[in-house]
Amino acid sequence: MREQISSASRIVVKVGSSSLTTPEGMIDVDRVDALVDVLAARRRTGTQIVLVSSGAIAAGLGPLGLSARPRDLATQQAAASVGQGVLVARYTSSFARYALRVGQVLLTADDMMRRAHHANAQRTLTRLLELGIVPIVNENDTVATDEIRFGDNDRLAALVSHLIRADALVLLSDVDALYDGPPSRSGTRRLAEIRGPEDLAGVELGKNGASVGTGGMVTKVQAARIATGAGVPVVLTAAAHAAQALSGADIGTYFHPGGRHPGTRLLWLAHATTGRGRLHLDQGAVEAIVARRKSLLPAGVTSVEGEFAAGDPVDLCAPEGLVVARGLVNFDATEIPDLLGRSTRELASALGPEYERELIHRDDIVILEAHS
Repeated sequence: MREQISSASRIVVKVGSSSLTTPEGMIDVDRVDALVDVLAARRRTGTQIVLVSSGAIAAGLGPLGLSARPRDLATQQAAASVGQGVLVARYTSSFARYALRVGQVLLTADDMMRRAHHANAQRTLTRLLELGIVPIVNENDTVATDEIRFGDNDRLAALVSHLIRADALVLLSDVDALYDGPPSRSGTRRLAEIRGPEDLAGVELGKNGASVGTGGMVTKVQAARIATGAGVPVVLTAAAHAAQALSGADIGTYFHPGGRHPGTRLLWLAHATTGRGRLHLDQGAVEAIVARRKSLLPAGVTSVEGEFAAGDPVDLCAPEGLVVARGLVNFDATEIPDLLGRSTRELASALGPEYERELIHRDDIVILEAHS
C-alpha cells in the first residue's frame, strides 16, 4: 500500500508547468522553493530523488515577450532554449539552500530507442544519484521533433522510473486527485486507489485547462499505467500536497503496482517510440511473433510502407491491418522489397552472408495491444 511510498529509497517526482509558473509564463520562485523544501527534507532521510520537471517552454515565454505558449515547433524550441536555463538556474539556487547540487539531464525518445544512448542515460542517472546529485530531467524540447517526442513529461517520468529502477513515482500537478467525473460536479468522488483497469471503467478523464502545459489527466493515467505495469507504485496529487504524498498519507490517488517487470528497452520501445513505417505480415509470421516470440524473417513479410533506416522502430501489422508489435528493423526501407518472401539461406546465397539474418531480432520486438 502507501507505505511503499514512505519507505521508498529511490523516488521519481514529476512536476508540471502549471505548478511552477505564473499565468504570465514566468517561473514562480515561491512555488519552486516550496517544492524544493519538500524534496530536500525527503533527501535528508537518505532517499535518492530524480525530479522530472516541466516548465522550460513556459519559463521562456516571459523573457521572449510571448503571452501564450506558441503553436509552431520552432518557436516552442526557441522558448525551451531560453527557458531551460532559467529553470535549471532557479533549481540550482533553490537546492543550494540545503547544500544540494543538481544535474541537468535532457532526453529525447530517440535517445532512449538506441541501445548505446539508452545505456548511457541509465549509467548517467545512476552515477548522479551515487554522487549525491539531484538529477533534473526534462525532454530536450530544443531538438525534439514531433516524430521523436515523448509528448508529455508524465510519460517521460514513468519511463525514467523504470529506467533507474525507482521504488515509487509521484506525479504532481494542479489537480489533487483522480475523480470519477469533473470535480466541480456535485456528487463526484475522489478515487483513492486504482488496482487495475476495471477501477477506471466509466471514469471521465478530463483534459488539462492550463495554458502552459501539454499534459492532462489522460496522460497522467497513461503514465501511471506504464509505471505500475513495470512494478512501480504511483501517487497522483497536487504539488501543494507533495509532502503528504511522500509521507504515505491518504492523499490523491494511489495506483497499485502490477507484477510484471519488462525489460527496460522494451518498455521504451512500446511507450517512447512511434513506428517510422510498417511491415505487413502473413498470418504465420504474426503467430510466430505474438504467440511464440520468434524473430521476424523476410519470408513472413508481404509488404512494406514508409521511409525508415536500419535501427528505426517499425510497426508490425497483421493481415487485417492491426498493429500487433513494434520492433527495431535491421534493414533500410529501400532494401526490404527485394527480400520479401525469401528465406535467409536463399538471400545469403544470392546477396551475401550479411543478408542471412532476421529483419527484426526477437530481442528487439515488443508485443503491443492491437490497434488499427
